[in-house]
Amino acid sequence: MASAGGADAASNAASDEEAAKGGGGGAAEPPGPYHRQPMYNWQATKSSLQERFTFLFNNELLSDVRFVVGKDRTAQRIPAHRFVLAAGSAVFDAMFNGGMATTSAEIELPDVEPAAFLALLRFLYSDEVQIGPETVMTTLYTAKKYAVPALEAHCVEFLTKHLRADNAFMLLTQARLFDEPQLATLCLETIDKSTLDAISAEGFTDIDIDTLCAVLERDTLSIRESRLFGAVVRWAEAECQRQQLVVTVDNKQKVLGKAVSLIRFPLMTIEEFAAGPAQSGILSDREVVNLFLHFTVNPKPRVEYIDRPRCCLRGKECSINRFQQVESRWGYSGTSDRIRFTVNRRISIVGFGLYGSIHGPTDYQVNIQIIEYEKNQTLGQNDTGFSCDGTANTFRVMFKEAIEILPNICYTACATLKGPDSHYGTKGLKKVQHETPTACKTCFFFFSSPGNNNGTSVEDGQIPEIIFYS
Repeated sequence: MASAGGADAASNAASDEEAAKGGGGGAAEPPGPYHRQPMYNWQATKSSLQERFTFLFNNELLSDVRFVVGKDRTAQRIPAHRFVLAAGSAVFDAMFNGGMATTSAEIELPDVEPAAFLALLRFLYSDEVQIGPETVMTTLYTAKKYAVPALEAHCVEFLTKHLRADNAFMLLTQARLFDEPQLATLCLETIDKSTLDAISAEGFTDIDIDTLCAVLERDTLSIRESRLFGAVVRWAEAECQRQQLVVTVDNKQKVLGKAVSLIRFPLMTIEEFAAGPAQSGILSDREVVNLFLHFTVNPKPRVEYIDRPRCCLRGKECSINRFQQVESRWGYSGTSDRIRFTVNRRISIVGFGLYGSIHGPTDYQVNIQIIEYEKNQTLGQNDTGFSCDGTANTFRVMFKEAIEILPNICYTACATLKGPDSHYGTKGLKKVQHETPTACKTCFFFFSSPGNNNGTSVEDGQIPEIIFYS
């Protein structure tokens, strides 16, 4: 009989447990805030304290407070236990036990998302972390609101693991909003490393003016200033629309405000400045003239813009030429010209100098690349073109952004040209040294690349010039 009685008790406990689990979902409302169905020995089915408290999560059983979380039709009534909440949060402790403690059995939280509040309670009851891409920001807000730093740390860790260039600006905005300096720093570092990808993402145009200025002030962005200016103009157009302003030059100037002064126009080439900022209307006529003079005359007039290079683009632009003589003729049939090289110190390559036509002024289409040789990994490339004047000079072809080159690593410089026969270099050097006024020596070592390289080698061919910052 004892055995049968024990079985009945266990059966009753199991059925009672199932009946008690209905809180918070679509179950019918109980008659009163503290109503609960009779439970018998449910505790015996839980082998640990954590299991017992987890069982009470979102459960009417023993609950002594309810929260109405969210607004209007999305609001949910969620049961809870004051003791558990006060033990896990100083805010809840003050709410229930402080000098101005509430005596209400039902507390409205219209500014909190139900899913985020349930994630908070789940953590307080069981230490279980349940967050995802859709709920992490609202959960972070809720964890900060109720002073639960351990859950806050889990949210920041989740965001850090999912941080990419295409969401870095969105997360940076949130990190600044929620005062999360660690996450903000990681976002900025990601933007520094992949600036072009970051500013090309949709989240860039959604940032506020203070975040925009904080980014533009950085010395560590890895992007050419002309592309950064284009992105800033795109942001200004989006900001005009947010403020319900007509997208005009005057309104773009208005919404940009001090951000314009953070664009480093002196770092652009004269061609980049002429093609973009000079025609944008963002600058006054006087500013345009002064900057053109800055590019073309000496002594240079003073301009109100920073001329300090960003990222690893420090110092002055440098270039080396690996040939001692120029000849003609060099033909193209779709095969890439390639040459391998190493350097003795860290630099950033921004472009090549290429030979042009022997038949007078003409245009070329070209794809340029830098490839890490051992990994066969393309570090940067650009599909572009250039115009030449028929002379034996070299003509600049630039990458979209600076490419970091590390010492003693082998790289391949590659150029695939479409156009008429060109000049080419001869009497090539295996070692070319560039020395700056500060006595810093940058040594390039050249090696022929295996395979069909359209004839380019250490001794002869294309890609005579490498343009870089050291």
